[in-house]
Amino acid sequence: MKVSLKVLFALFFALLTTLALNDGKAQQAGHPLGSDPGHAQRGERGGWASMMGLDRGVLGTVTEVASDHYTVKNENGELYTVHYSVNTRILKSTQQGRRHGNGGRQGGGGENPPQSIKAADIRVGDAVAANGEVDAPTKSVGAVVVFLIDPESARQMREMQVNYGKTWLMGRVTAVNDLKVTMRGPNNEMHTFVADENTVFRKRREPITLAEVQIGDMIRVEGAVKSGSFMATNVAVMGPRQSELREGTVAGPPQ
Repeated sequence: MKVSLKVLFALFFALLTTLALNDGKAQQAGHPLGSDPGHAQRGERGGWASMMGLDRGVLGTVTEVASDHYTVKNENGELYTVHYSVNTRILKSTQQGRRHGNGGRQGGGGENPPQSIKAADIRVGDAVAANGEVDAPTKSVGAVVVFLIDPESARQMREMQVNYGKTWLMGRVTAVNDLKVTMRGPNNEMHTFVADENTVFRKRREPITLAEVQIGDMIRVEGAVKSGSFMATNVAVMGPRQSELREGTVAGPPQ
């Protein structure tokens, strides 16, 4: 069981873009990742990378830096040319606290809004994610947003990739039966977890109960496999339900 780095970064990228939107600048060049609620609706068919907008970009390592573009190698070894201009938002993440490998956080605080940086601050060997218009035949991206991923975040994502299904799960709820919850994962595989009286449930940082978890909720689960079952210690409802998105009552990515 393996989840791609692109899927892992989808949540991280969506969070940072949501923060960037708060300063009113990230929309100046169109719809950056996370600002188009239609992506979330399309995600049911195209997977989470589509849902978060990463079907409109590339994630990988910089192999070349030029005055108007970067060359980026993705995790499949493919080379993409990422074109940028004065209208491209070039950002880096800033953190408060340190994440555990299972997706939890130590030290409190949460993410700071991303910082604007210069194009020259991105160098060969850096990990980046670019969002924009993709020309698949030429493997090029007209970037609206480019994120520089700090080494610690890149390490955390690789660690999370290894631990997926062992210490954490992520998916959209498809059924709730007593203390057992079934969900659809990022590659459309089905997972179940079991809760008990010690499981902590939260939605947007507020305490909730298992009874408030509903079909359609997107959740992240932390725990461990015991006797063949995934036992949940923490469950976070991360965003709006598909019905809310379809009705237009909620916009934006999971929080």
